[in-house]
Amino acid sequence: MPRPRSEAARQSVLEAMRAAVVASTYEAVTIEGLAETAGVAKQTIYRWWPSKAAILGEALLEGDLPGADPAVAMSGDIRADLHAWFSAMSAGLAKPEGVALARALIAVTATDHELGLALNERLAAPIRSWVAERIARGQSAGEIRADVDADAIADQLIAMASYAALIGQPLSAERVEEAVTRLLRGIAQ
Repeated sequence: MPRPRSEAARQSVLEAMRAAVVASTYEAVTIEGLAETAGVAKQTIYRWWPSKAAILGEALLEGDLPGADPAVAMSGDIRADLHAWFSAMSAGLAKPEGVALARALIAVTATDHELGLALNERLAAPIRSWVAERIARGQSAGEIRADVDADAIADQLIAMASYAALIGQPLSAERVEEAVTRLLRGIAQ
């Protein structure tokens, strides 16, 4: 039976994982390297987590997800708001740490379905909240159709920004403008 975790050692392993993924790639991270960086035995890590993906999943659940929740104030202009928010999210995910974490998130999701769902919900919840509030404001102002599903819109924005991060190519200003234009054409009154 595993011994109780030392919270300081546990946090050291999680911090080592976050730093390693940002500095390199998920594939390059090793249990040996994590153990050395965190100052714990490799066997200790294996007692605490069943896999490298489980360590990363826990590290991401407890840590920051770059680009996951850009702070963008809402104005009275839905086009400007969506453009500013989408640009901020894309810029956050285009940074090297955003690319590394997006790719690692895919690896975790592929190896541990439940953990992947938890991580995706953590990432998506603030995005869905922002988009839902902005769509609701647009509906109240008569700019957006009443039948628009804010979660579906959020999913589309997440998918585009995530894809750009996965391939390591940030969305250009033109691409963001085209996406917002097409989106508004489909949901406007």
